Amino acid sequence: MKKRQMVPKTLYDKIWEDHVVISEENGESILYIDLHLINEVTSPQAFAGLRENGRTVRRPERCLAVADHNTPTENQSLGLPNIADDDARKQLEALAVNADEFDIEFYPMGDRQNGIVHVVGPERGRTLPGMTIVCGDSHTSTHGAFGALAQGIGTSEVEHVLATQTLRQKKSRNMLVRFNGSPTPGIGGKDFALAFIRAVGTAGATGHVVEYCGPAIDGLSMEGRMTLCNMTIEAGARAGLIAPDDVTFAYLKGRACAPTGDDWDRSLELWRQLKSDAGAVFDTVVEIDAGAIVPMVTWGTSPEDLVAADGIVPDPVDESDPVRRAYLKDALSYMGLEPGMPVQAIDIDRVFIGSCTNGRVEDLRIVAQLVKGKRVAERVRAMVVPGSRAVMEMAEAEGIAKTLTDAGFEWREPGCSMCLGMNPDRLRPGERCASTSNRNFKSRQGRDGRTHLMSPAMAAVAALTGRISDLREFLS
Repeated sequence: MKKRQMVPKTLYDKIWEDHVVISEENGESILYIDLHLINEVTSPQAFAGLRENGRTVRRPERCLAVADHNTPTENQSLGLPNIADDDARKQLEALAVNADEFDIEFYPMGDRQNGIVHVVGPERGRTLPGMTIVCGDSHTSTHGAFGALAQGIGTSEVEHVLATQTLRQKKSRNMLVRFNGSPTPGIGGKDFALAFIRAVGTAGATGHVVEYCGPAIDGLSMEGRMTLCNMTIEAGARAGLIAPDDVTFAYLKGRACAPTGDDWDRSLELWRQLKSDAGAVFDTVVEIDAGAIVPMVTWGTSPEDLVAADGIVPDPVDESDPVRRAYLKDALSYMGLEPGMPVQAIDIDRVFIGSCTNGRVEDLRIVAQLVKGKRVAERVRAMVVPGSRAVMEMAEAEGIAKTLTDAGFEWREPGCSMCLGMNPDRLRPGERCASTSNRNFKSRQGRDGRTHLMSPAMAAVAALTGRISDLREFLS
C-alpha cells in the first residue's frame, strides 16, 4: 500500500477544516462558531427573530454581549436614562433585556469589564488561537491577530448563529502578505495596515482571507498585530490572520478566561501547530518592505486615498481613467482640498485617538510619550478615548491620563466614540479631524465631517502642531 501523501495546508485551511460541520454540493459549508460577540446595533432584529420563531440561543456560553457603539464617553455613571438620543438608548436597553432573557454574559455601559467589543474580547482572554469568531461588526477581523478566524456578519447571520451556533459560508481564497525587513522608528501596526491597503487597494483582497507573516510581523506587539488585522477588512478581505507565537502566548497567559494549569499546557501544544505548512499554496502573495514604510495619512474619502506625510494631494488631471478622475474631483471637493497642495499645509480642527483600531494602552503610551511637557495647539480640540475600562484604569494608574490632560487632551470613558457618528462624539459639518480610527468615508464621524486616518503617533503630532505633520521631522 502506498503511503498517503499529506497536502500542505495554510493556517486558514486548517481552522476552516477543523470547524466544518458539513459541506454541500453548491460549494457552501456550515461552520461551527466558537465565539459570538454581540453589540447593541446589529442584534435587536436578530433577537426579535428568535422570539417570532419560538427559538432560543443555542449556546449562550459561547456568546459575549458588549455595549459600545452608542455609549456616550462622558457621565456613564448616570446610566441609560441620561442618553438623549432615543434610538441609541432603546438599542442599549434592548441589549440588556436580550442578554438577560437569553442568559448571555453582558458587559453594560459603565461596567468595569465594558469597552469596545474588539478590545474587551482579547483582554478578557475570550479570544483564543484556532477559534472561529463572528460579530455583527466589520472589524471583527481584529481577533485574527491571535490566529483565530474572525469575521463580521450581517444581522440575518447574527440570528442564524444565535439559533444554531453555526454559519453558512463559502470558503475564501488564501492570500499571503509578507512584511520583510524591519520598520524604521515610529512605524507601527497602523502604518503596516495603511501600507498594505496602499499596495492592493480597497478591493485588492476581495474574496480572500489574508495571512500576515515575515520578520516585521514577528517583531510586532499584540497591540500592533490587532491594529493590522483590524484594518484587513478595508482591503476587501473577509478576515486577517497571524499565526500564534510566543508573543501571543505571553499576552494570553493569566487572562481571566484563558486556560490555566494543565489545560494551558495542552492548549499551548495545540496552538503551536496553528501555522501554515511549508509548501502550502496561496492564491495570491504580496511582498512589502517594512523598512520602506513611511508615515502616511488619508487625504480623501476612502482608506486607499493615501499619501506620505511629506507628500502632496493628487491632481485629477493626472488621472487617465475618467471614473477615477471623477471620484478624485468629488473627494477633493468634499474634503475641501486643492490639487497639488502639500498635506502638511492641511490645518485640523479635531484629533481623535481611540477606537477598536488604536484604543489600546500601547497606543496611549505612544501618544503620552510624544506630548509629555507640550501643549495641544490652541485651535485644536483633541480627545483620547480608551478602548475599554481596563485600558482606562491602566492608563490612569501609569500616569498616562494625567500626561494627556496636562497637554490639553480631553480624557474620556471607553466606547466606540468618534469612530462613527452613532453617539454624542461627532464632528460638526466641515470640521477636519486627524483620526486613529479605521474609516474615512463621507460623514463617517459626523454629518459632512472630514476625516484623515493616521497612526496614534501622527495624530499626536497633529494635535501639537494644529496641522497634518510629518512624524519623522518631529522625532528628529
